[in-house]
This record gives sequence, structure tokens and C-alpha cells, in this order.
Amino acid sequence: MIAEPALATGPVQATDGVIAAINLRSTLAQSWNRFWQAPLRAGIAEGLIEQEQLNAQFLGDLDAYDRLEQLAGHLVRLDPESARTALIEAQVAASTHRFAFARDCLARATHRGCPALAAQRLAMSIDQACGVSLEVLLEQRWGHARETGRLEDWVPLGSLLVDLGEFDAAERAYCRALDAYRDVSPFAVAWVCFLLGVLWGERAPRPQHARAARWYAKAIEDLPGYVKARVHLAEIAAAEGRCSEARALLLPVLASADPEVSWRLCDVSMAQGRPAEAQALCEAARSGFERLLARHPLAFADHAAEFYAGSGNDARRAFELTAIDLANRPTLRAFEKAHAAAIQAGEALEAASILAAARQRWGSTPAFLQSPLAAAQPHPEPGHAD
Repeated sequence: MIAEPALATGPVQATDGVIAAINLRSTLAQSWNRFWQAPLRAGIAEGLIEQEQLNAQFLGDLDAYDRLEQLAGHLVRLDPESARTALIEAQVAASTHRFAFARDCLARATHRGCPALAAQRLAMSIDQACGVSLEVLLEQRWGHARETGRLEDWVPLGSLLVDLGEFDAAERAYCRALDAYRDVSPFAVAWVCFLLGVLWGERAPRPQHARAARWYAKAIEDLPGYVKARVHLAEIAAAEGRCSEARALLLPVLASADPEVSWRLCDVSMAQGRPAEAQALCEAARSGFERLLARHPLAFADHAAEFYAGSGNDARRAFELTAIDLANRPTLRAFEKAHAAAIQAGEALEAASILAAARQRWGSTPAFLQSPLAAAQPHPEPGHAD
């Protein structure tokens, strides 16, 4: 049995997580002012993209994606033929999972002479998100991580190893990322701790919820406003019957734009015997997801599908959304979710088709052997013999 590594403490004298969040919001406001004053000045738009992505990823401000599309659109109007504009268009498109458009923009950026390393890194991220050429990508990821030794290279390697079903190796990569980090910002450390929580709480074939909970708690300790970490830790607490603890985790971030907070709080309220409150929260989650889907369907189809498969109580809608996600990025994970949704919706023929496609694309990989799809059988139509 592989020993569980000790929880990393992150950088020495890291900035307090509450202060870091306040600083990020303040910096964002200043950066937007600079952008509108001089949108073509080198580095301003690039810095804004990074800051808004942090804002969305950690603090749940999902309106950040609207603002990023506004930024890209403004640059297209001002400087439509530059490599820089095309590269920024590609980065923004990738952030909302518009991968086909991102590839088109990246091709234009490369043709116009954008920096080769920037183009390569973005292409790698898109390939990884779409499950394309993962074995080749693994060699590239290992090469970058060994060459630079930076957290920014160890983390995507760890995520790729998770996708390939190499969970212990993924954990080692994530821990190497924590060991390599020398900055004082808590965002990166909280991110890696969250990913370790997801690894052991959701992605491993046999989830280890206590192990995952410790990583989520560490992420929240480093960054108290980390919305997703609170949501995931609350899920574990609620599943173990600690509903008061789950509620205490969720209430401080209920005002965020992430509808998953309302969704999980709905489940907690129902478990605590508060049906009217649960219904109101469920409607808030439904409204929130539909609002996001209307603006960024590819970015939120997977999370919305999970809601509709659960508290949203609409198996048909869940299946529709998993089909959208699968068409956009045919990863093994997307196949698993689409297959489960098809079965839940009573779509036996669709489930069989998805299973066949998954086996054709992923059946020869080690990750497929650990997938629930490996043991799945086609479900016959009701009324038909096996």
C-alpha cells in the first residue's frame, strides 16, 4: 500500500487568503481601467485574462467569462489582423470550452507569427481537454515538467495522469507541484490541493472521501473564499450526515454566481427537513444554470447535466446536455457521463451507441479498464428480448 503523503503547507509566509481575494478584485478593477485606456498596450489584456480566470475559478464570479469575451471582441475590432489578437481570441475561446473555434484562432495566430511556445502550450491544453493524442501529450508534459520544474507544468501533467488512470503517479506530480512552488500567492497552492481532493474523492475507482476531505479543507484553509472547494467538501459532509457542517461551508459563498452552491444547499435543506427552502434553492440553481447555458453552453453543459440528473429531476435535459458535452470533447469522462445519462433517461439505443463509441475510442487504453464502461452492457429497449 502506498503511504499517503503529508499535507503540504504551501509557500512560507503565504499571503492571507482573504486578503489575496480582496487584492485580486482590486487589481482587476485597475487592470480594466488600464485596458480601456490603452487596449493595445502589450501585456494588459494578457494580464486581465489571467486575473479574470482566477476570479472565475476560485471566487465563483462566472460573469468573468462575459467580460473576457467582451475583451476579445474589442481587440478584434481594433486590431483584427494581428497574431496577438488571434492568440487572445483562442485563449478566451478555450476558457469557455469552444475548442473548435479556439483551434481556428490558434491556427491564425500561428500563421501570423505568434510566439511558438505560447501557441504550443495552448494547443496542448486544448488537446488535453478534448482527449486527443494523450500518449504523445504525456511525453510533452513530462518533458516540460522535468525541464522547468514549475508548478505550472507539474499540475497539467498530474491532471493528464488522472485522465490516463494513473492515480498514484498523478498524486506524485501534484505533490511535486506543491514542493516546487516558491511564490506567496495562495491561489496556486489551493488549486493543487483542490485537484488532489478531486483525484481521491471523484476520479479514483475507489473514492477515499476522508483523504479527499483533508485536501479540500487545506484548499479552504489557504483560500477561504474558494467556492468549488467549499462545494465539494460540503458534498462529503452531507453524504456523511453532517448537514450542519455542510450548510456552514456553503452559506458564506451563496452570493457567488455559481449555481452549484444553491444546488448543494438545496440538498442539505431537504435533508434537514426544510422543503420550502429546498424548493426555492432548487429553482435558484435551475435559473442559474440556464442563465449560464444561454451564454456559455459548452462551458457549463457538464455541470448542468449533473444538476438535472440529480436535484433538478429532469433526466431528459441531463441527457441532452451530456450529449452536447460529449460532442465537444469526447473524453472518457464525457463518455461515462453521457452513457449514464442515456440510461437514466431511458434511451437504451443511445446508451448502446455511446458505449460502442467509447470502446472504439478508449477501449485499448489502461484507463478504460478502470472505467465503469468496461463492464457495461447494452441495455435493450423496453419490451425487447435480450
